Amino acid sequence: MTTSNLPITTISHLIPQKAPFVMVDTLVDFSETKIVSSLKILDTNIFVENGIFLEPGLVENMAQTVALHTGYDYFLKGEQAPTGYIGSIKKVTVNKLPKLNETITTEAQILHEFMGVTMVTVKAFNSNNEEIASGEMKTVIAS
Repeated sequence: MTTSNLPITTISHLIPQKAPFVMVDTLVDFSETKIVSSLKILDTNIFVENGIFLEPGLVENMAQTVALHTGYDYFLKGEQAPTGYIGSIKKVTVNKLPKLNETITTEAQILHEFMGVTMVTVKAFNSNNEEIASGEMKTVIAS
């Protein structure tokens, strides 16, 4: 199920994170097994240092992309999005750090989802569509 009203740029109600800790700003694409988000790197971002978006920001961007999938899924059902947390992160590779004013696009593939635990692979791309980071994550919905 892909929705036709995308992209969505007002997403604060879809994720539990609040400013200044928001690392996604647009929901680009959504289906049951995939989500694509984007983020424009601004100088107000807490993970920007000397004009570069740092590794912790990229990892948080990947995690928030997964949270956005859960939040939008609940939104489509007319339900309040639950709070979750990162259960594990593995095989994270950072190939390149994005620069100030660059827009990164992050894609998560849902591998398994069972009883509030979601396993995903995540890849982030720069404005030139080069893969800048990737990893695997397990997220858990808080009960």
